[in-house]
Amino acid sequence: MTLSGNIIGVDESGKGDFFGPLVVAGLLAGEAELPLLLESGVRDSKRISDGRIQILDRQLRAAFVHHVVVMMPREYNRRYDQVRNLNIMLAECHARAIASIVQQAGARGLKIDLAVSDKFGKTERLASALAGISCQVPTVQMVRGEAVLQVAAASILARAEFVRCIQRLSTEVEVELPKGASAQVDEVGRRLVAARGASYLRQVAKKHFKNFGRAMSTDMFGQQKREPGN
Repeated sequence: MTLSGNIIGVDESGKGDFFGPLVVAGLLAGEAELPLLLESGVRDSKRISDGRIQILDRQLRAAFVHHVVVMMPREYNRRYDQVRNLNIMLAECHARAIASIVQQAGARGLKIDLAVSDKFGKTERLASALAGISCQVPTVQMVRGEAVLQVAAASILARAEFVRCIQRLSTEVEVELPKGASAQVDEVGRRLVAARGASYLRQVAKKHFKNFGRAMSTDMFGQQKREPGN
């Protein structure tokens, strides 16, 4: 989908992943730059391998005005304890990315016509978050927003940063941290709790996920607690 004017695309990564950060990225591109995005193979990041994502990420960062917001688990958990609403946090991160790009564009004498994000919650939350940091720019949220090339490009930046963060955390804990929120995630969480304690899990994972409670279901010997009757 093509939108006229200078468009900021915004998207996130890590929202559904127990381990690792929440990442929101924004990228600015005008109509004249869309052929470059197409030629580079920009599309929804979920359809691109992690290796290819890193190559595209470097190309996009070098060629386009952009901003990436990273909320690592410690910060994420503190903020979630305060607001108890992920969509509020997403709105705040989207607003920070948009505001930074607006500022960068202004320094280059560029006018922003619209900011487009993938749909994540009530539209007024993003408007309120932008108003809270004194940023005025027209915005729209779209279901399957990655159909807009600028949003697809932003999804690549967000995914690439998320993958790098997961890799760094895995190196720190000396365990490969899986993506997503599967049973495999639960098992790795239990191993971390058994080896390093519950407080450590809060440093690498999002504690409001149900996975957190399941990972905490270990006994004093680090084994998963059995339900009565099992």
